[in-house]
Amino acid sequence: MLKITLIAVAVLIAVAVIVQVVGMMVPRRHVATRKAFYRQTPERIWTMITDLDAMPTWRPGVQRVERLPDDNGLPVWIEHTRTGPLPLAVLEWDRPRRMVGRINDEKLPFGGTWTYEITPVEGGAELRITEDGEIKSAIFRFMARFAFGYHKTMEQYLTALGRHFGEEVAPQE
Repeated sequence: MLKITLIAVAVLIAVAVIVQVVGMMVPRRHVATRKAFYRQTPERIWTMITDLDAMPTWRPGVQRVERLPDDNGLPVWIEHTRTGPLPLAVLEWDRPRRMVGRINDEKLPFGGTWTYEITPVEGGAELRITEDGEIKSAIFRFMARFAFGYHKTMEQYLTALGRHFGEEVAPQE
């Protein structure tokens, strides 16, 4: 029994070391993009993605939004999710075409910006999200690269927005 326990502990340590080493080789910075088409006007999409109070009604995982004082006239807030609070701030606001937001806490193990671009197209509009991210922790980099991917959150966001509009959307690169 002791031998099996020692082998199990050695395997766990080996896996942890491999994850750490491989994670250290994954770049800290990444850029990822996804887009989706909606049978909505750019203005309607803009209204939904910028209505902070409505976010918990259509974004799974967002339990509530806490508004903070604006910074230079741009929104600042905290999204409270099941994984904890996420402070966010808008850096750029060009209604109804473009918004750039960022994670507003340098102490988090990840950070970066999300750029939302709304383009009118025949029959509706396209929403493109570009994440320019940084993952400081080697273990988180490993998990993002090999377990859940860089696109998962954007795809969930785009799909949830479609559901809110009563549309089935297929996020694309």
